[in-house]
Amino acid sequence: MAQTNIYDLLKERGYVAQVTHEDDLRELLSKEKISFYTGYDPTADSLHVGHLLQLMVMAHMQHAGHRPIVILGGGTGMIGDPSGRTDMRQFLDEESIRHNIEQFKKQMQILLDFSDGKALMVNNADWIMKLQYIDFIRDVGAHFSVNRMLAADCYKNRMEEGLTFMEFNYMILQAYDFLYLHKHFDCKLQLGGDDQWSNILAGTDLIRRKGLGPAYGLTFNLLTKADGEKMGKTADGALWLDETKCSVYDFYQYWRNLDDRDVEKCMKLLTFMPLEEIAEYAKLEGAAINEAKKRLAFEVTTIVHGEEKAREAERQAAEIFGSRGRSEDMPGARLTEEDFGKEILDILCTHNFIPSKSEGRRLIKQKGLSINDEAISDFARVLEKSDLVDGAAIIRRGKKNYFALTFEG
Repeated sequence: MAQTNIYDLLKERGYVAQVTHEDDLRELLSKEKISFYTGYDPTADSLHVGHLLQLMVMAHMQHAGHRPIVILGGGTGMIGDPSGRTDMRQFLDEESIRHNIEQFKKQMQILLDFSDGKALMVNNADWIMKLQYIDFIRDVGAHFSVNRMLAADCYKNRMEEGLTFMEFNYMILQAYDFLYLHKHFDCKLQLGGDDQWSNILAGTDLIRRKGLGPAYGLTFNLLTKADGEKMGKTADGALWLDETKCSVYDFYQYWRNLDDRDVEKCMKLLTFMPLEEIAEYAKLEGAAINEAKKRLAFEVTTIVHGEEKAREAERQAAEIFGSRGRSEDMPGARLTEEDFGKEILDILCTHNFIPSKSEGRRLIKQKGLSINDEAISDFARVLEKSDLVDGAAIIRRGKKNYFALTFEG
């Protein structure tokens, strides 16, 4: 059987959002092993699940024989990308940026093989911090139309709130990154999230205007939930890949509690499961979908934290939510049909898991009360049958106190 073109595979799995010169790029990827790049500004000390999607795309490309180049934005990170922002990013000092870059380097080796030149990691501070302003503006800035830049979403959306001249330079610097990599590493393709489309176009256009041959851009769909919200937001913030910022168990449970509508998509985007196998899981309905969620949670956690830690998280979840282990000693109460539709705080007070509703509200304010590991944020949150997972809703108070609400209907 003929090997699938990597571009077709990316489309089939649902990654591709927009692409320049689609037919030409598809042909290039079938004929040559090319170098491509994605950039990461080190604005935090850990990658999050949105970055995981980018790493998955790069891993698929590397598996097909193409060479990833990872740019860590030691230079552009000094300015900050205005894309998707309603305000200016916080300034980071050089020491913080260096620390964050080191953390990123460790995490990227989860999915990318940097041995023997199979992938490269570079820091754009190595060339951006050496630029002479007048020379740069004459050589690169002359190719940019201010009118076209202002029409780009990354700037247009900021005009009312205020856009600094410093941020206005970001697109030009990112385009220069592509130009630099094209000249020095024969890099022909830039990848990025769909919010980077304007910046990526600027790079491909700059290379064309410089008469340096073809260059391509491809964006992938952002990781969003079925309701349109960005995926990976938790009560404690982003879903970090660093287990000191998000425990392996909490990471596992995030995927275990995913909305039914998002399971198939996440299997395609965040695992290497064959599409045929994913299609079989997609046929599951009702309570059987829990088996797909368990598989998804295990696969994603294995990729990020390794199989041993994924197995341990799986075991912990089985003990807490299943019918064995610690759950045998877990306090709890049996629900009746009349309990559904009641406020959760009333139910917990009735069964003495919390002493009073005022204490329950205090816990909710402090994000200390959760149901199935999802923080309760509404004081008037009611219990629904959809809260049951394998016949139980597990309430957690603080970090270690659990209470099982079970229903046999």
